[in-house]
Amino acid sequence: MKYMKTINILTGLFLLFPLLSTAQSAGATDNKWTVQEAIHFAFDHSPDSTIAQKRIEIAEALVSQSRSGQYPQVHLIGEYSQTNNPMYSFGNILNQGEFDNSIDFNNPGRTDNLQIKAEIRYRLYNGGGVNAGIRASEAQSNGSRLMLKSIHNKMAFEVTRLFHMIIQAKEMMTAREKALKAIGVSLTVAKARFDAGDLLKQDLLNIELQESMAKDNLIQARHDLALTQRGFLNLLGLTDPSVTIDPSSDCKPQMPETHNPVTRPEILQIEAMIQAAEAKLEQVKSGKRPVIDTFANYQFNTGSVLDGSGDSWMAGIRLDYTLFDGGRLSSGLQVALANVLKAKEEKKKIILAINLEMEQARLGFQQADEKLQVTGKMVDLATESARLSRIRFKEGVILASDLIDVETRLTDARVQQSAASAMRKIAIADLRRAMGLPQFEE
Repeated sequence: MKYMKTINILTGLFLLFPLLSTAQSAGATDNKWTVQEAIHFAFDHSPDSTIAQKRIEIAEALVSQSRSGQYPQVHLIGEYSQTNNPMYSFGNILNQGEFDNSIDFNNPGRTDNLQIKAEIRYRLYNGGGVNAGIRASEAQSNGSRLMLKSIHNKMAFEVTRLFHMIIQAKEMMTAREKALKAIGVSLTVAKARFDAGDLLKQDLLNIELQESMAKDNLIQARHDLALTQRGFLNLLGLTDPSVTIDPSSDCKPQMPETHNPVTRPEILQIEAMIQAAEAKLEQVKSGKRPVIDTFANYQFNTGSVLDGSGDSWMAGIRLDYTLFDGGRLSSGLQVALANVLKAKEEKKKIILAINLEMEQARLGFQQADEKLQVTGKMVDLATESARLSRIRFKEGVILASDLIDVETRLTDARVQQSAASAMRKIAIADLRRAMGLPQFEE
């Protein structure tokens, strides 16, 4: 009985486990995101961040590869061969210590040889090419890190922008719902007046038409919200549509205390690229100078045909200087010099573009701030006007067309205020991006 009871308990737990897993999964997708959480998630999971991180790893590997030229190269070589070639066969006899006066130099016969050789090589001088290559690789690695910082700067702005656009889209939908509700109330009043013979059929139809237009605007607002949310998730590298944001979180970007921009990562990145181009120019110039190598090796030879063995060593120094290469070096110098000049011009272009971005961001904030003040007053006036017009329409003092105009102006004012509020927050985020500042002070 005890055994059966245990089996029943385990079976029940086994059947309950999928339900618990489903509940946990549902709870995991119910979380609401703050903008700060979304930014950090995008940094870690966005494809753009991953690609930039892989570029850094590649650049660091290239730095290690360049530094390998500073170290000696050690080789271990093993080779086995058989031959009846007089020159090679005679060499095998000498290497194995089996020479005697009876050997015919022209026909020493068949021999074999097992050679094991250890060799070390070290480049004493190559005109500074190795050091220049290291500097170029390090500059490129630094540029890759700065590229990631630049991508994060732009990504943080885009996440913030879409976050506020989602909030705006929700406010837009709320405004459309309020407009539809207000039109519905007015339509109820209009039907009552029409039944009482106090309203023309045309006025009733106009209000019904306005209600249909309000429904269409609400459908469009819902579509815009869904599309903005989809863009937000796509930026984060997510496909789960159930992830939502928390509009009540404190997501307002902080207004910069000063308008003096910090050094943008794009400028530092192009400066690193200039350093890399200059180092590569020096690396090409090193081709005009001689190359000096040292080498040393030890080898052991043995064979089964003669059953002999022997060892030997060799050490020396080698100088290599190219007198003529068909113009390859001159062409390489022209390419390297052109890359340096191109990088310097690109820096000028980036500085001009950043200055323009700064001015656009500053003017954008000024415009958004002014529009928010104006639209706030518009909403107050339109709200009071709509309240009075609804009372007057109920009393039969104004026409249906006048009421429709008032309701339309109220909806437009609410929509414009919502857009202005989002625009101001986005303008602050854009100003921080243009200044090279993080979106939030961590």
